[in-house]
Amino acid sequence: MRLRRWSGVMAAAVVGVAFGSGTAHADIPIGHPMSGKATYYNDKGYGACGTLIDASSQDLVAVSPAWWTTANPNNDPLCRGISVQVTYKGKAIKVPVRDKCLSCDATHIDLSQTAFSKFASLNVGVINGISWKFVK
Repeated sequence: MRLRRWSGVMAAAVVGVAFGSGTAHADIPIGHPMSGKATYYNDKGYGACGTLIDASSQDLVAVSPAWWTTANPNNDPLCRGISVQVTYKGKAIKVPVRDKCLSCDATHIDLSQTAFSKFASLNVGVINGISWKFVK
């Protein structure tokens, strides 16, 4: 079971567009740099893309519902070769989008435990001030 900090109604402004809870962004802004925060999770099972994941041992990322555009996430463009390039304190990694983070706003990403640990100790819990962007 995924443990999350629930924020109630999500809202964020990215590229001058406001997102509300359940509102999807029409286009994935490939290459557009964003700033935000990262948390981590360690779920095992099926991710939002319909594939088996193990966030305790695989590098992957879950992104906000704001970026998902289809009713069935298995068919979403995010599940077709889209990754997130994350940069923090001079380190950069590229992780595939495999899941949805229901408690994340548009600039908050949820890294798998292994990906998060490349930037900080798991005891930190939240990394503020990351840069990230969608890449193919």
